Amino acid sequence: MSQTVDRALSILPLLAQGPADLGQVAERLGVHKSTALRLLRTLHEHGLVYRQEDQRYRLGARLFALAQEAVENLDVREIAHPHLVALNDRCGHTVHLAVYEEQEVLYIDKVESRYPVRMYSRIGKPVAITVAAVAKLLLADLTEPERRAIAEKLDYPMYTSRSTPDAAAFLKELAVVREQGWATDLGGHEESINCIGAPIRGADGRVVAAMSVSAPNVVVTAEELLTLLPLVRRTAETISREYSGTNRPKKA
Repeated sequence: MSQTVDRALSILPLLAQGPADLGQVAERLGVHKSTALRLLRTLHEHGLVYRQEDQRYRLGARLFALAQEAVENLDVREIAHPHLVALNDRCGHTVHLAVYEEQEVLYIDKVESRYPVRMYSRIGKPVAITVAAVAKLLLADLTEPERRAIAEKLDYPMYTSRSTPDAAAFLKELAVVREQGWATDLGGHEESINCIGAPIRGADGRVVAAMSVSAPNVVVTAEELLTLLPLVRRTAETISREYSGTNRPKKA
């Protein structure tokens, strides 16, 4: 590790003990104040530290957000996995779990289909954000300004004739998904693959992840796949309750 990176990272546990001024940081690092200031400015630019009105520095909100995001994503995968496996056991099709991170929607879990025809998707791989059911669910939960800003920056490749053609169509579909609480990709990414998905919510009601069931036309038609939507939604709701800590036994 370079000396600069090492020094910058050493500031974080120092500030975890409480706010500190420039002189205190420089003394703890054993460097000149100008060096400490340069490191603090870099961390401040990335939101990892914050300079208070009294000129002391404390840990920044971005650091807490990153830590919380990491914990949530790890937890949701651990909690969801047995339910994804159970869903796969019942329907036999490929089941995915995805999250939204750094302007991308990524698969964080996958249970393979029992059928010979398999989907080409990998954990950690970004999804086709303008067509994937999980992407629609995750982006639909954002505020309207956030949705619009993202939609206007995206490219809209026509993977198939059913792909989302432009930002206006994408925003319209996100509005529908937000209202109905589920999403589909019926041949939008690959002509022969259909997908249905449902959101997983945290205690505050916000979507923290999305799950989906996908299958090729040679195994099941789009209409037949849609009959599984109630099961997929119930599974997502069960995961949401367990994840948010509201999975309480019902009173007799």
